[in-house]
Amino acid sequence: MRSHLLNDTTAERYRRTVTEGVERVAAHLAATERPFTGIAVDALAPRIDRIDLDRPLHDTAAVLDELEEVYLRDAVHFHHPRYLAHLNCPVVIPAVLGEAVLTAINSSLDTWDQSAGGTLIERKLIDWTAARIGLGPAADGVFTSGGTQSNLQALLLAREEAKTDDLASLRVFASEVSHFSVQKSAKLLGLGPDAVVTLPVDHDKRLHTVALARELERCRRDGLVPMAVVATAGTTDFGSIDPLPEIADLCARYGTWMHVDAAYGCGLLASLKYRDRIDGIEHADSVTVDYHKSFFQPVSSSAVLVRDAATLRHATYHAEYLNPRRTVHERIPNQVDKSLQTTRRFDALKLWMTLRVMGADGIGQLFDEACDLAAQGWELLAADPRFDVVVAPSLSTLVFRYVPAAVTDPAGIDRANLHARKALFASGDAVVAGTKVGGRHYLKFTLLNPETTTGDIAAVLDLIAGHAEQYLGESLDRAS
Repeated sequence: MRSHLLNDTTAERYRRTVTEGVERVAAHLAATERPFTGIAVDALAPRIDRIDLDRPLHDTAAVLDELEEVYLRDAVHFHHPRYLAHLNCPVVIPAVLGEAVLTAINSSLDTWDQSAGGTLIERKLIDWTAARIGLGPAADGVFTSGGTQSNLQALLLAREEAKTDDLASLRVFASEVSHFSVQKSAKLLGLGPDAVVTLPVDHDKRLHTVALARELERCRRDGLVPMAVVATAGTTDFGSIDPLPEIADLCARYGTWMHVDAAYGCGLLASLKYRDRIDGIEHADSVTVDYHKSFFQPVSSSAVLVRDAATLRHATYHAEYLNPRRTVHERIPNQVDKSLQTTRRFDALKLWMTLRVMGADGIGQLFDEACDLAAQGWELLAADPRFDVVVAPSLSTLVFRYVPAAVTDPAGIDRANLHARKALFASGDAVVAGTKVGGRHYLKFTLLNPETTTGDIAAVLDLIAGHAEQYLGESLDRAS
């Protein structure tokens, strides 16, 4: 069994094995014609259930054959131009190379004596990102598993900086279309059930600053503590960007921590055309970025940034076996001092490889293409009488629904759109997402693939309309 351990004596076996796997994946990618096969869970589950994990195959080729059967054949392919659903991006090759390197070396980014150069590379990328945001010379941060963890850590820091033991008095303000992790984080942090104050949004799905000002004043008047305002730079449903400069002014006036959830909109930090859409982010006390959304990185690659490095002390604990307190005085850079995680992958290497091969402008160009595509898709939808589109895109998301020409009750339209989404997924021809707007079911395109064209969008819209019309026709037949 020692022959399977990766070390100096098995380097050649490692090369052959990984090459065999890469060749399989490359062949699979080259042959992919649709984003999904349309397989149902009841068809796929038995294939996996019948595998006896206590009876290994002892052969890499046989295992890859089996993997083709239970995973590769039916995987949902984010790289396909008609995958238009969630915030999943196609990944760039330099980042995939970085993934291969970091997995083989297997550094853990908690302490210097486990990572050395990895620690310094991660710190360099944090400094680079903080400079792109404009947080100033005292800024710092750490890589995380994703936006949910980044938001949790940011709100942990905000809770501690609020300097009160009365957790029931703390309030967090966020728009009604902010990410669910705001509410989840409040619960995990022990805040009261009324802690998160949900604020209305305007026609463009941006937080209403008049409502925010009113609630902040009420909070102060009632003797409560305005712990944080969470502004979103790229909401999950609409890609909308809250008015960051106005929110920053209100946070300064009321002494409130300003957190910007830019998990989606962080791609604008590299944009060549649209960087001004997140002006005001430089005033934040903390920022969430998900490189695995709009920087075209493999999952996971995320970070939380803070204006004042000293605030990261609220996540610091010292263990004699790992990061004893003396290492602080010895200026040994242990990243665990800043992180909610202990053992942590060297995910920063993927972004490092991407920047060193493509440059920030290369990333920005790809994200700009996605934003341009969304603008063109908006024009298609706005001109198509079959669809109702909610809001012009700020980033690369379009929310819309099919509306039949004949008068149909709203519940029937909801069912037709739900059916169209499910039927499209089952066909494997395209993958789209869904959400609710005003209590009604809508469909969603999240456009993160520069290879997607307006022709793809038009074709998918025709498919959606076809499935919806078929459903409505069959419903009429059943009713008669």
